[in-house]
Amino acid sequence: MVNPSAGLLMYKLGDGELKVLLVHPGGPFYKNKDEGSWSIPKGEPNEGEDILETAKREFEEEIGTRAEGKFILLGTIKQKSGKVVHAWAFQGNIEKFETKSFFNLEWPPHSGNIQKFPEVDRAEFFSIEDARKKINPAQIEFLDRLQGMLQKQ
Repeated sequence: MVNPSAGLLMYKLGDGELKVLLVHPGGPFYKNKDEGSWSIPKGEPNEGEDILETAKREFEEEIGTRAEGKFILLGTIKQKSGKVVHAWAFQGNIEKFETKSFFNLEWPPHSGNIQKFPEVDRAEFFSIEDARKKINPAQIEFLDRLQGMLQKQ
């Protein structure tokens, strides 16, 4: 069974354009992958942890900035892997990115050499059009839901 995940989609509005913050996974498997590889900052809950609190914790661990503001429920999606992702959006901005979350991996494989890699190696704001190309295809639904909610306001 695949564990659920929770994440936050930070957005900003400027010059009449909506931009969203996406993260690129760190480590050797994603080093040369770009389109379709980016994601909202997200992660798995600790036992008994509230799912929105999970999303906030993961955002801070991956981005290095505390998530604050009004959180808009974007619902859930199911990724190709079977993972269910719960998401919220909030308006904000970051000046610098500094991940606090790392993982260990034997690299190169079968070398016995354990290396430490950041869970995310980049965080950037993208226009909605560019975000649609960069983000995991299943997560495009979060972009659509955010756009729809903002257009109603």
